[in-house]
Amino acid sequence: MTHALTHLDLSWLEKTIRTVAVYVTIAVLLRVAGKRDLAQLNTFDLVVMLLLSNVVQNAVIGNDTSLVGGLYGAALLVAVNAVVVRVTAANENLQRIFEGTPTVLIDDGRYVDKALRREGLRRSDVDAAIRRQGASDESTLEKATLDVGGTVVVDLKAEARPATKADVAALAVAIERLENRLSS
Repeated sequence: MTHALTHLDLSWLEKTIRTVAVYVTIAVLLRVAGKRDLAQLNTFDLVVMLLLSNVVQNAVIGNDTSLVGGLYGAALLVAVNAVVVRVTAANENLQRIFEGTPTVLIDDGRYVDKALRREGLRRSDVDAAIRRQGASDESTLEKATLDVGGTVVVDLKAEARPATKADVAALAVAIERLENRLSS
């Protein structure tokens, strides 16, 4: 039994090449698929992600079903990911290549249909995302952007923004001044 747990059926080099190749391929495929797949998962996207992990499993492990081989593959995936994350964080050009750039979905209260089509988003998907962030509809937005991580970020028009403590304090000062003028 211990032989099956500890004996690698593949060489360390082959296991490393397989794991890194699958990591790079999946990263490229997800980058090409777009930002939508990263955070705005619908049912179909979730099914694809689950099946994708199952499809590439044999490409990573090959004929090796040993415990040591599986743990090595897992550790290697985490290590490669840590290196890629740190390298891209330190280099803006690599960051743009690996993660892309934000996409404007709504500009001055109007949908940018070309951007919606390019990202594979429906207006109803964006409507739900902007309502979760406190906007009643697209007309109240200065801008809505699909961030590189797949999150929709909204910027409300000035008249649609909720009052802040500073706004209330300024209003209180203005009321006090008005009351002082009226009483004198």
